[in-house]
Amino acid sequence: MKILLTNDDGIYSKGIYALYEELVKIAEVTVVAPITEQSAVGHAITISDPLRIYEVTRRNTFFGYGVKGTPADCVKLAFDDILTTKPDLVVSGINHGANLSSNVIYSGTVSAATEGAMLGVKSFAISLASVEYDDFSVAAKFAAFFAKYLYESEDDKYLLFNVNVPPLKREEIKGWKFTVQGKTRYLDTFEKRVDPRGNTYFWLTGEKIVQYNGENSDDKAIQDGYISVTPLKYDLTDYSFFDSVKKEEYKWED
Repeated sequence: MKILLTNDDGIYSKGIYALYEELVKIAEVTVVAPITEQSAVGHAITISDPLRIYEVTRRNTFFGYGVKGTPADCVKLAFDDILTTKPDLVVSGINHGANLSSNVIYSGTVSAATEGAMLGVKSFAISLASVEYDDFSVAAKFAAFFAKYLYESEDDKYLLFNVNVPPLKREEIKGWKFTVQGKTRYLDTFEKRVDPRGNTYFWLTGEKIVQYNGENSDDKAIQDGYISVTPLKYDLTDYSFFDSVKKEEYKWED
């Protein structure tokens, strides 16, 4: 099994190294990740600046390729220039913090996996659902398990998954389940501050407001102590609306 490993927290992050250590036990792993943190960049790609690649060493050993670009850039560049053959899986993470509900739209971690799926490879993003908890070992072990699960699955219809692991010890986790994306919104506020030179700047803050937290939602699974695995699609078409109007024609009148 060949795995392309990436993330959005950067190639020097703790999460990607913990994930690498588990995945190399079961697969041939190539790491291509942003050289600096790219959290919340979504599916952005770089078109106005050159993409620069750096060989990165960690613990005195070659670790992978750091890219001065976004997570989606990393996957595109890996497929086009770095890898000699298409990987069997693209794995993105481990993100330090949850990617639940509407967060998947903003997430660079999820977008890297989405790019892999768009290129026809089974892909998943994995996140540790806490920014304070920093033990990535359980999430890394589950990622290795789920990688084997996807690799051995004969179902090639579903390519993209979003995994979130609760910040718990292994014995405290009840299991894993497939979930749906919950619905939340953020009451965004911008805190106005002044820097030492007297210049005004703003810092985004906000409060998460849960609009749907049903039994099958990703948020609920995490709250209940389960690992959440949400199958995703990158086709954003509202098919229910389209089906209701597709037989109609509309005239454009000035």
